[in-house]
Amino acid sequence: MIILKFGGSSLNSSDHIRRVIEIIDRTNKEYQEIAVVVSAFGGVTEELIRISREAVSGENDYVQRLKKLEDRHMEMVKACIYINCQSHLLATVKMMFNELEDVLHGVQLVKELTMRTLDFILSFGERLSAYIITCICSQDSVPAEYLDSRDMVKTNADFGFAKVDVLNTFKNIEEYFSAHPLLQIITGFIGSTCNNETTTLGRGGSDYTASIFGAALHADEIQICTDVNGVLTGDPRKIPHAFPILHMTYKEAMEMSHFGAKVIYPPTIQPALECNIPVRIKNTFDPDAEGTLITADSLSQHIPVRGISSIENISLVNVEGSGMIGVTGIAGRLFSALAREHINIILITQASSEHSICFAVQSVFVEAAKDAVEKEFALEMQAH
Repeated sequence: MIILKFGGSSLNSSDHIRRVIEIIDRTNKEYQEIAVVVSAFGGVTEELIRISREAVSGENDYVQRLKKLEDRHMEMVKACIYINCQSHLLATVKMMFNELEDVLHGVQLVKELTMRTLDFILSFGERLSAYIITCICSQDSVPAEYLDSRDMVKTNADFGFAKVDVLNTFKNIEEYFSAHPLLQIITGFIGSTCNNETTTLGRGGSDYTASIFGAALHADEIQICTDVNGVLTGDPRKIPHAFPILHMTYKEAMEMSHFGAKVIYPPTIQPALECNIPVRIKNTFDPDAEGTLITADSLSQHIPVRGISSIENISLVNVEGSGMIGVTGIAGRLFSALAREHINIILITQASSEHSICFAVQSVFVEAAKDAVEKEFALEMQAH
């Protein structure tokens, strides 16, 4: 079993989609058993967020944006589906956009956009793309079924970043696939609660979906198809001669991602790691390229430097003073104060003398971090 996952950059136009269908067809013939996870078409999720924010403002500007989004999906159908097969699919797409329009109109009327409602709105991106791609596959002699992952992936009610109920989800997937031998085209990024409320899985959610299905089905490999030849040794915008890393461990991928590499978000492939399933990053537009293979253990000889990555717009905050030396709980208070303000710490360093603690945060949070620290240690600062 091979799991293929295609992100938005691979689904940005009718030409891109034809390439995706070719890869699905070729992989299906080679491995017999495959499943495909898809994201929304390129840029659709961001546009749905924009439309939702315009709707909640009470203005009518969102209507025109929504119409453009509908037209884009309709044009995709017309470009990829034979004329005599278009009517049913166009009607389905229209029906889904009518439902979406009703939801957004409700948001506009009450002037409220909860995370629960936003998750439901965002789900239309993946549901539309998966349904359209299923129809294209079926007309191109690759019989396929549309699978709404909300029926499989069960989560808690933390809308926007829901946590997956792994046991129930795996059970659902195993039972479904044992009864459905056809190629499944699966919606990424979305799940549902036990009450069937739509949820989303947060950053890298479609990769997470692929990883969950791969783990549940004991896949031989998960292939994440994007628009680059795997993880590169550096950002090509800064390092012109950067080249693909053929193999790396999960730990190395985690570190490079933390420090700016954006091809993959390693926490999303945790289910694959736990089941020791290899994850390969491939290029949709160069399918014969080997890509980057990510495994639990190193397969290649020792290389002192695997790659170079960096993060932009980072600020360092230094907390120092003689009053910190030998005093217990200073670090705990500092990090608790930052956590209460939902400020993520990227890097921490402390002098061995305990005279200072330095930490890094995204620059947009530096003022909030400064305020949180000053508030927490107000008494100590007054005393010194």
